[in-house]
Amino acid sequence: MIPMDKLHRLIDRHDELENIMSQELKGDEFVKISKEYADLGNIIPKVKSYIQLTQSLDDLDIMMNDADTDSDMRDMANAEYHDIKKSLPDLAKEIKILLLPKDMADSRNAILEIRAGTGGDEAAIFAGDLFRMYERYAQTQGWKCELLSCSAAEMGGYKEIITSVTGTGVFAKFKFESGVHRVQRVPVTETSGRVHTSAATVAVMPEAEDVDIEIRDDDLRIDVYRASGAGGQHVNKTESAVRITHLPTGVAVAMQEEKSQHKNKAKAMALLKSRIFDAQRQKLDAERSAERKGQVGSGDRSERIRTYNYPQGRITDHRINLTLYNLPEIMEGGALDDVLTALITQDQMDMLASLDNEML
Repeated sequence: MIPMDKLHRLIDRHDELENIMSQELKGDEFVKISKEYADLGNIIPKVKSYIQLTQSLDDLDIMMNDADTDSDMRDMANAEYHDIKKSLPDLAKEIKILLLPKDMADSRNAILEIRAGTGGDEAAIFAGDLFRMYERYAQTQGWKCELLSCSAAEMGGYKEIITSVTGTGVFAKFKFESGVHRVQRVPVTETSGRVHTSAATVAVMPEAEDVDIEIRDDDLRIDVYRASGAGGQHVNKTESAVRITHLPTGVAVAMQEEKSQHKNKAKAMALLKSRIFDAQRQKLDAERSAERKGQVGSGDRSERIRTYNYPQGRITDHRINLTLYNLPEIMEGGALDDVLTALITQDQMDMLASLDNEML
């Protein structure tokens, strides 16, 4: 159960914020206060209901044990008591989930980097399949995908593809996709019909904002050069490609998708900031991992997280022992939510277990 003093402190804080909101606030202070007020506003009705139901339990208990209560009233009180007793744990769970520490990046847009791993041509084809899966899922959510960079493979798919996904709560949905994705199937390049195992890696980063990362001009080395690959005469004559290196960290980003050097530079800077911001987040995750070893969000991108078995139509997420047999629907993007929701739910359950241990 939830300590009552904590619930009353939440109500007091909500009332305090309501009083502050009635005053004249400006700029960042208004944004900060209004966000906290809105977040608490989602919790307070459930908190008040929980307190009221708990008080009702005490009143009903007194009534049932009162010698002056007649048998009919005692039976009614007993029935209501057990109904409330049965509903309280679910309400407590809802409140605890709302009280879990928020990942401030959950509301952010995301940048997805997908790279072919072991498996040669088949790995590149699989990387293309993963990109298509995420792109189609994004469409079902009303999100927008913008290609930042790609390196196509000769037999199809991509050696590497980087895209930004813009929309509400993108990072919250995609953040557990980072890691090694393994595929088992007969490649299109296989003549004997043997099943091969290949892999691709996925990295998901929250899109950085200017307030997240302060980068000085002196910390950057910017190189321009002629783009390579398809593009006609333009790529051979114009130095439109840009490579930016952040000297303190060694993080480097190259961009050549646009014909404009200015546009390539802007995209490269956005990607550079997100990579540096993500590196800082991973460092914090690593420091927390000792306390949260069993949880989904380890942030370890070398970890094999999922297997896509085409002969059996099966997909297995190894972190939460989830196995589903709707692989075609998942690869089309429509059923990917079955996996993503299970991962988010498991992470919440793990955090709830930690929260309960702290309350003991």
